[in-house]
Amino acid sequence: MALVGVYFFSPAVHQAIDNIQPSPRGELEITDAIQELINSDKIVESVQLQGWWLDTGKKDDLLEANRIILDTNLTIDKAGNIDDKSKISGRVNIKGNTTIINSTIRGPVIIGENCHIENCFIGPYTSIGDKCTLVDADIEHSVLLESAQILEIDQRIVDSLIGERAKSEMAPQRPKALRFMVGDDSHVELV
Repeated sequence: MALVGVYFFSPAVHQAIDNIQPSPRGELEITDAIQELINSDKIVESVQLQGWWLDTGKKDDLLEANRIILDTNLTIDKAGNIDDKSKISGRVNIKGNTTIINSTIRGPVIIGENCHIENCFIGPYTSIGDKCTLVDADIEHSVLLESAQILEIDQRIVDSLIGERAKSEMAPQRPKALRFMVGDDSHVELV
C-alpha cells in the first residue's frame, strides 16, 4: 500500500489547518490537518485504488505511465489538418486545429490542439501537448508539455520530457557549442 497523494476535502479542512502548528520542518503538514479533522469528529475516509499506479515524480516513471495510457486508452482520431505528403500509421490521435506537414507519425501517439508539426518523425509512445511546434525534428517515447517547441534539431530525441514553453533549437552561429538554460532539478544527457 502507498499513499498516492490525491486528496478531496470539504471546506472543513480550512478550519483544521487553522488549528494545527508548523512541524519541526516549519511546514503545515497535510497529515496533521487530516488528524485534526479526525480529532474534530469529521468524516475521513480512504479509498484503495484498483489497477496500476506509478509515482510519476521521476521522468522514467512518467514515460512508463505515458506508455501504459497510450497502450490502453488511446482512440484513433485524426481531426487535424494532414497534408498528402504525411504518413500516419498505427493508433494516432490528432486534435483539432493541428497542422501536420510532410511528416511521419507512427503510433501510438497523441497530439494536442493547435500544434504545428512540419518535416518531422513522431515515433511510438509520444504525447504532445496543446500549442506545440515541431519543425525538422525526430522524437519518440517522449512527452512534450503545452507550448513546447523543438526546432531544427539534427539528432533524434528519445526518452525525454520537455516542459511547458520549453524551446529546443540548433544554434546557427559558429563555433558550434552547447548552450543551456536549464531549470531547477533538471537532468541533461548528451550522447
